[in-house]
Amino acid sequence: MGGRTVGAKAIRLVLGGVVATAVVLAGASPALAAKPGGGGSSTPTGKDVGYPQCGSSLPAHPAFGIVGLTGGLANDLNPCFGPTSSYPSYTSSELYWAVASSVGGTSQPKASLYVNTGDPGNVYNGAVISDWPTSGSTPYGSCTTTTVSLKSGTYTVGANSDACAWQFGYNKAAQDATWLTSAATAINGQAPPVTVASTAAAYPWWLDVETANTWQSSTSMNVADLQGMIAALHSAGATTVGAYSTASQWNTITGGTGPASGSLYQIPAWIPGARSLSGAESNCSQASFTSGTVTVTQWFSHPYDSDYAC
Repeated sequence: MGGRTVGAKAIRLVLGGVVATAVVLAGASPALAAKPGGGGSSTPTGKDVGYPQCGSSLPAHPAFGIVGLTGGLANDLNPCFGPTSSYPSYTSSELYWAVASSVGGTSQPKASLYVNTGDPGNVYNGAVISDWPTSGSTPYGSCTTTTVSLKSGTYTVGANSDACAWQFGYNKAAQDATWLTSAATAINGQAPPVTVASTAAAYPWWLDVETANTWQSSTSMNVADLQGMIAALHSAGATTVGAYSTASQWNTITGGTGPASGSLYQIPAWIPGARSLSGAESNCSQASFTSGTVTVTQWFSHPYDSDYAC
């Protein structure tokens, strides 16, 4: 997910039926969780995991786990978030790992979720974005349609507007909440030793906001998109929604966060970039890019990134 540090990995971009590849800095997405006292320290630490870790042996007994629900984009599912045809057993589920393996001992809950974000607009690389909305009543007014002419023909699509961007974000996050319920239901249907909560209210949520994903040049559209995601998660029952990013990436995408940013203003921040536990602890004193509180920091560790609860 959001702001890893070093190294690079390829992710799939599925936009309007077009498959492309993007390179994401390793520090740009959350990875896996660390054992309490990971790295030889007695300090309880967490791990973050996502779709790149599917099929891997996950860390044993982290203090807390943060799991990627999506698979690199805002509109695709992590194939091992819950049981799927590729990973049918709950024992391969990263959601189950976080809930059942985490031992606590920090200010963070045992399990949290992160989701990819983006604002592709109605057309990307000459192809229509098939799930860009064409209607919706939003805080920015109605999402309406427009006509675009491409090499492949003329299409009626949702407008590139703050209203349609808000609706897009809302739709993606509403889908995330539905995916959570489906995954937890499938896990619990296998009668595991630990029951997994199926509602959005049971977890803190992190929006992975990185420039590696597709964004508009209009920061107002991007802000509307993220506000829509927060609105959908709150509607689904979530009480805590924060952001994973760096100040540079966040400011590029949103134009910065002040009171005029509405629901983005002062949300919790999860900051990457450290190279050690001590560096992560020090980063807790950084100014938050949301003007809020830094509650989690991440540092690069092998083979999985680790997290510190501030």
